[in-house]
Amino acid sequence: LAGERLETLDPPASARPSRAVRDALPQLQSDLDRLVVELERHPAPDGSCRRLMRLESGRTIEGVDLPRDGLCVSTQVGCAVGCRFCRTGEDGLIAQLSPLELLAQVALARRERPLRRVVLMGMGEPAHNLAAVLEALAVLGDEGRLPHKNLVFSTVGEPAVFGRLLDHAVRPALALSLHTLAPDRRAELLPRAPRVAPGPLLDAALDYADRTTYPLLVQWTLLEGVNDSRDEALRLAGLLHGRRAIVNYIPFNAVEGSGYGRPPIERGVELVRTLKGAGVLATLRHSAGQEVDGACGQLRARHAAPSKGGVALSEPGRP
Repeated sequence: LAGERLETLDPPASARPSRAVRDALPQLQSDLDRLVVELERHPAPDGSCRRLMRLESGRTIEGVDLPRDGLCVSTQVGCAVGCRFCRTGEDGLIAQLSPLELLAQVALARRERPLRRVVLMGMGEPAHNLAAVLEALAVLGDEGRLPHKNLVFSTVGEPAVFGRLLDHAVRPALALSLHTLAPDRRAELLPRAPRVAPGPLLDAALDYADRTTYPLLVQWTLLEGVNDSRDEALRLAGLLHGRRAIVNYIPFNAVEGSGYGRPPIERGVELVRTLKGAGVLATLRHSAGQEVDGACGQLRARHAAPSKGGVALSEPGRP
């Protein structure tokens, strides 16, 4: 995990893994090969690539190769939060991933390209699998030599977890899935997230960002007519002005039966301009994978759906 193609690279001594790790690499590589196997890949024009992977248990997870040497990994099979706009949580939490299963996703990606950034933003809520996530982060930030600010912990908001992260040897950057400032609306969109009002939750996350000096990434999935108003953007700007934060607007990837729609791209551009005009950094994410129903959880759902012959490819232990 400490470097790409160790047999052909000659990194400086300060960047090389310890001798113990180098000696253990052949067996480690064999173990990782067994833990995570790629089943499908769906590249996109922007350089990203969505992957469907099978665990040793037979269950499936998803990951995304991101542009500029980034990687999005899963921390669970399924998710207990049940966000209304996300396919992953429809079946609830199925299984926790082990630290090695987390690291195996990184090792798989590193065989093909350099890797500079890992985001825990795939299937699952990292705060609900905290022990395994912290162990994997320790390896990535120590033996893996990845800058701590390039390890991103994405959460719907578990304030008690922020303190645990601050006490950890490897303190990742924080991404908060906020999506709205209205408490009732957030409770509807994220039905099993902690019942913390968006304002205090945002304050706690901003305090974490101040203490780590890494900007908070505020994630906001844009749902047409729900949370894409200019007024709410201005309220958000008022809370973030002068603070260490970046807003990442994410156009909704259609999920059948969700009841939500994707706003026109012009709406997202307008919201970014609104925030920037108020002195707040903001971006509009290109949501790759729509042409293959590639939103989080959809590749896995397609794989588990009945085939043309009527045979269901179900998850092990699932009906």
